[in-house]
Amino acid sequence: MSTNTDFQTFGFIGLGLIGGSIARAIREKYPSSRILVFDVDPNTMELALTSGVASETTDSVNEAFAQCDCVFLCAPVSDNAHNLSLLKEYTSDTCLITDVGSVKTHIHKQVAELQLEDRFIGGHPMAGSERVGFINSKSLLLQNAYYILTPCSGVPEETVSAFRDLIQSIGSVPLLMDYRKHDFITGAVSHLPHVVSASLVNLIKKEDTPDELMKTIAAGGFKDITRISSSSPVMWQQICLTNKENISVLLDHYITTLQNAKKLIDDSTAQEIFDFFKEARDYRDSFVNTSSGPIKKTYAIHVEIADQPGALASVAMLLAENSISIKNIGITHNRERTDGALRIEVYQEESLRQAEELLQENGYLTHLP
Repeated sequence: MSTNTDFQTFGFIGLGLIGGSIARAIREKYPSSRILVFDVDPNTMELALTSGVASETTDSVNEAFAQCDCVFLCAPVSDNAHNLSLLKEYTSDTCLITDVGSVKTHIHKQVAELQLEDRFIGGHPMAGSERVGFINSKSLLLQNAYYILTPCSGVPEETVSAFRDLIQSIGSVPLLMDYRKHDFITGAVSHLPHVVSASLVNLIKKEDTPDELMKTIAAGGFKDITRISSSSPVMWQQICLTNKENISVLLDHYITTLQNAKKLIDDSTAQEIFDFFKEARDYRDSFVNTSSGPIKKTYAIHVEIADQPGALASVAMLLAENSISIKNIGITHNRERTDGALRIEVYQEESLRQAEELLQENGYLTHLP
């Protein structure tokens, strides 16, 4: 590959939540850039055009991608290998190819088979949402999120540096590592938690009473650790199939941990039970307080509001009028672990500080979790 350090025309194959968020971030940061989009859903491509994110669309992976300096593979993992082989035919030797999958070994093997190791950098934005699709994408999704890069050894250092700068410029925090290390690490901190979360939800579904009382009162810790179960089943099916060795090993380790915890409880070993929870608390509290990574720091505030029509809308309007973007808002029906009937989540720590000051200035009683 010839050295490529000037990315002006971008291609996107697949434009879901992650691909759409990257495209939006590039459009905001580089408004004069050209963005070519192909997605199997015509409605997605039409929305990308009408929203101004896409410069143009195409009905397949074809010669239109020959104009691209950088192409993002954002389709499901099972489709990316096929699309990669098509790109080899149509793109130039100076075109950098990257992906956004959360498993890297599979795509790197395909890259080696296609002899594209001089122009492929694996990518994994450590960002996401329980919502899916381009319609839910937003550039803020990438803000302060780790974006792992797994460059092939044949990619020129200047190109790696330029791509790292691009990722940093759209608000993410680039981290470079070997793709095999990536798959074990994300297997532990991302893939395993999804399996555990889904298993716990399915357990509660099975154990619930006929009138679904467990489901009705579920809040606090249960909702915190099972939120990710609302993610795309298709995506997690593909992840489990492509990173099964690492996930299986980690599941074995986790099952052993659960068995040890069960024994502590069965034996009523008070000090050991205390140490079990204390060790977990101390280690969890040592995590870096940023919104990066799969287990994210949430910037939320709880607000006491009157039980009357328009109360929630008044708070939302107050924040909007002061340019504070709301990520999520809702009534907390079970406040076993929280204070304040209204829970508001914002995107950044600075926005949280501003929201707290603004609400208090306007007479609202607020609580930080």
